[in-house]
Amino acid sequence: MTNDNPSLPGQPGHRIALFRRLLCAAVLAIAAVPAFAQNTTETDAPAAKPDAQRSKADAAATATLAALLPHLAGNDTIPLMDRSAMFAGDLGRLLSAYDASKSVANATDAALANDSDGKVQSILRRAMAMLGTPYRWGGTSPDAGFDCSGLVGYVFRTALGIELPRVSREMASQTGNELIKDRSALVAGDLVFFGRKGRVDHVGIYVGDGRFLHAPSTGKDVRTDTLLSGYWGDKFVQARRVDL
Repeated sequence: MTNDNPSLPGQPGHRIALFRRLLCAAVLAIAAVPAFAQNTTETDAPAAKPDAQRSKADAAATATLAALLPHLAGNDTIPLMDRSAMFAGDLGRLLSAYDASKSVANATDAALANDSDGKVQSILRRAMAMLGTPYRWGGTSPDAGFDCSGLVGYVFRTALGIELPRVSREMASQTGNELIKDRSALVAGDLVFFGRKGRVDHVGIYVGDGRFLHAPSTGKDVRTDTLLSGYWGDKFVQARRVDL
């Protein structure tokens, strides 16, 4: 008999909850530092030395920030209160990305578990074999190089004999393939599309764990990148699940 209680030690839900509690505790500790500095100055320090006491408290807080978030703590031009607020904001984004990555990983595991005919595995193997191939605008083969849609078309054509439209915009609008708006619903083998203001200009193949394989741009080789955050996270528009 299995136990579905997510709060039991060792279960994924328990680990996530513990992770969140530790990060929240860090936020509270950092946020409390300025108040601690003020109280120390008012009650314990001689009236003539408030600046010295405040400097010691700020130094302690800065050391803590340096350990947890060096890119903020090392900037002396940012006041301590502002650094604390920025730190809390970064932690919030970290928690969101962590939760999203867990959801995506679970969805991908389920997709591979149901891949009884091995079609998804065939796509992933062929896609990964293209890693390191140079980008070339208009390219559609390993010898000539790939642009983004040329890579995706080559993988599906040679792995499963599936012909896809030549350009990313047409792939994104192709009827018959399931439309996916929520990136947490992605599974391995999905086509992922990127652009600005809803206009698609790039495509890749989702490979799991929040990452996708693509041919980025001139001067770069076929590689994998995350779509949960950063540049590609901001440009994500939608995905399509090809009918295999």
